[in-house]
Amino acid sequence: MRPSGYQSTVESLLEKICLGDRWQAHRRLKELSLNAWCSPNGQLCVEINNDVEAAQVYSVLQQFVASRAELVGWLEQCWE
Repeated sequence: MRPSGYQSTVESLLEKICLGDRWQAHRRLKELSLNAWCSPNGQLCVEINNDVEAAQVYSVLQQFVASRAELVGWLEQCWE
């Protein structure tokens, strides 16, 4: 079961990750004990069961798709 509020955001981020970064994202998701796999065609898939997992997936994916400016802005908000 996926939280509906996160489903479209996460799916859209998954599609934006380039093929070379998918394995790095996959490895990080596995380190977080999330159920993630890459299909034979290279598509990254993740099972999301709750809001905490959705936030973890979102955070990992942002590292690969967000611009440096977006990441800096996010970090600055965290410090406020």
